[in-house]
Amino acid sequence: MDDLRVGVIGCGGHARSHFEMIAAEPRVRLVALAELDDRRREETAQLRSVPGYSDYRRMFDEHDLDIVHVVTMPAHLKAIVLDCLERDINVSVEKSPGMDSTETQAMADAEAASGARAIVSLNRRYFPEVLAVRRLAREHGGTVNCGAIYNKALSGAMERFDSLLPPPIISDAIHNVDLLRWFAGPTEDRAAVPTEVHSLVADGPRPVEHRQNAVIRFDTGAIGTIESQYGVGGRIQRAQIHAQDFSAYLDLTMREKKVEMYRSGQGNQPSEVGGRVEDPLDLDAVGGPGFNEVKHFVDCILDDRTPWSNLDDAVITMKLCEAIRRGHSGVLEL
Repeated sequence: MDDLRVGVIGCGGHARSHFEMIAAEPRVRLVALAELDDRRREETAQLRSVPGYSDYRRMFDEHDLDIVHVVTMPAHLKAIVLDCLERDINVSVEKSPGMDSTETQAMADAEAASGARAIVSLNRRYFPEVLAVRRLAREHGGTVNCGAIYNKALSGAMERFDSLLPPPIISDAIHNVDLLRWFAGPTEDRAAVPTEVHSLVADGPRPVEHRQNAVIRFDTGAIGTIESQYGVGGRIQRAQIHAQDFSAYLDLTMREKKVEMYRSGQGNQPSEVGGRVEDPLDLDAVGGPGFNEVKHFVDCILDDRTPWSNLDDAVITMKLCEAIRRGHSGVLEL
């Protein structure tokens, strides 16, 4: 089998992880990149030993690409993704997939009319630790409750690029909103659908000092909670998942993930105290410690399968984020 030929559009900070995943995947080969900033383009092209283009369309004309990673600001994503899909090029879409759910839907419609596949870079779904604890929760009858925290201090970049970004709950904390859907999902390859949302919004006085807290009911019966505060003390990303007699707590703040697990009782003999699970997570059962979204996407392309975080599914996450941001309270019509 020949390597799948990959191009990357956008070489900013978020592109670093994409380049790393591409380099680690033996079934793909980076052949070109595109970036508007001259210095960034030249430095990255030299580092990656591939040609760099200021106009991504020229890259398309000169290279027969199988996959393109579009890693730009959300305001620029839609037009580029549509160009990829019109050329039947498989595309990885950085989060958030557009400025709002209507842009995500437009991309999903374009994919349906094309001969290509798309994956949205909602990468928490592909963390091996997340997949392993989610699998354990299903073994205990399925998730009954899950929670997530996504807090950050303010940065000058957030205000500087405000016109190119949707609100932080959509452009940034979407990762943990989507994680709740994934935790509550009924099967290995499906996320839960939100049916009811109760959100409280109380923003601070500074620009993009957004603060929101929400409780979400899912179609699986699970209930999730999200806390997302900007303009607080620092960057914290944590999550928890609970099933019958099983709990897991995850710290996703740093590159090295930390997981604590607890199990209560044996069989039909529950224990009020319970105990910490000392056994290591079985990462091999969920693709191994090196599993990631690129490996999954390549599997889907070669096996003609739909990616877990596909554009149609991302529309649901985007609508959920929008509901949380506007302080929705009640049944959520999708």
